[in-house]
Amino acid sequence: MPLHLDIVTPEKKVFSDAVDNVYLPGADGEIGVLPMHAGLVTALKPGELRYLHNGQVVTLAVGSGFAEITQTKVTVLTDMALGEAEIDELSAEEAIQRAQEKLHAVEHSMDAEEVAYLQGVISKSAAAISFKRKYRG
Repeated sequence: MPLHLDIVTPEKKVFSDAVDNVYLPGADGEIGVLPMHAGLVTALKPGELRYLHNGQVVTLAVGSGFAEITQTKVTVLTDMALGEAEIDELSAEEAIQRAQEKLHAVEHSMDAEEVAYLQGVISKSAAAISFKRKYRG
């Protein structure tokens, strides 16, 4: 029985097809999913998502989001899903630098939502850089 995977960002549907397995960066650690997995909804943290499609392992850097897992389907809703070639390491490093500077410059006058946003920028960019360096080729 195949497992259907959908990966969706706010901009587009990144992937939709049958896969053999999926590995997700869950909030509490990596989650491996095979067909007939128990139903589950989990938060995702920025990191690496892998799946086996037509005999090839495909890897993506993903941001925060959620995954819904059923026995036959995995739906990933995330704010970022990029392959190694799509990641600009310099831009990601600059985004981290800008977010850190803003956090430190006006730390006491920011509301919690803005702090959370900037921390998200940092963690998402750091995950993209780590992924790029791992798979640079």
